[in-house]
Amino acid sequence: MKLQLGKGSQQMLLAAFIITSMQVIVKVINHIPPQEIVFFRALIAFVISYVTLKRQNVNVWGNNKGWLLTRGFVGTLGMVLLFASYQNLPLATAVVLQNLAPLFTAVLAVLFLNKTLKPIQYLFFVLSIIGVIVIKGFDPDVDMFYLIVAVLGALAAAGAYTAIGKLKGKEHPVVIIFYFPFVAVPLTGVWCYYTEWITPMGWDWVALLTIGILSQVSQILLTKAYQSDDDTATVASMNYSSVIYGVVYGILLFGEFFSWQVLMGMLLVVAGSILNLIYTNRKAAISEAKNN
Repeated sequence: MKLQLGKGSQQMLLAAFIITSMQVIVKVINHIPPQEIVFFRALIAFVISYVTLKRQNVNVWGNNKGWLLTRGFVGTLGMVLLFASYQNLPLATAVVLQNLAPLFTAVLAVLFLNKTLKPIQYLFFVLSIIGVIVIKGFDPDVDMFYLIVAVLGALAAAGAYTAIGKLKGKEHPVVIIFYFPFVAVPLTGVWCYYTEWITPMGWDWVALLTIGILSQVSQILLTKAYQSDDDTATVASMNYSSVIYGVVYGILLFGEFFSWQVLMGMLLVVAGSILNLIYTNRKAAISEAKNN
């Protein structure tokens, strides 16, 4: 039997590949501080999103400024922390830890979006945390400081997703996107000024430009994937292909190999997130069926 993937699933697979490729470039230019990379990435996003909004004659400032600014701030913090983890941890490990974000989002949704969690969902969360502990315990290349940085980055990313959820249906999607670079450019600019600034040289400029372009392309693909006619749960599950891409990139480009215990830890982290995704979507489907 031939496996058929819908257009949305294909777009998500491509988006995950592009995002992981961007993460590889971030790791390659590890002589440039993560906050500086975010500064240039945000600068490109600022120009693109601002021009898009002006062409569509949309008010760039939106109406829910508190949540928009929150989305921009925690999104910026999350990106800097995750970029730091890409540069200082094995790539596959950093990518796996990034996938804690959906679980953190589920927990934050209880606090800010009036959602509820069933006891079994807390079990999924514990499963992923056990995976993190196993990775740290069996991988000598995992520095505890940067493991914490990666987990905090995933938590901040979850905060950004929660803010986006709060703004759903209330703001133009590009306005929500715009507030990330609107906050990130001055914030990381000041951060660079008072910490460390490395002037990009030669191919660094190409790498930084590529990071900005790949980020925008991946955002477009992600949006189209979720707006497709494909099943949302199936589309979302395709995003976990980033773990496979991360492992392959790590082996081919950085000589990263893992023991079976570390691979098991990675599997536990991803399993916790995927099980929560399956459970959440199944619960939503049952609820929708009852309402109909």
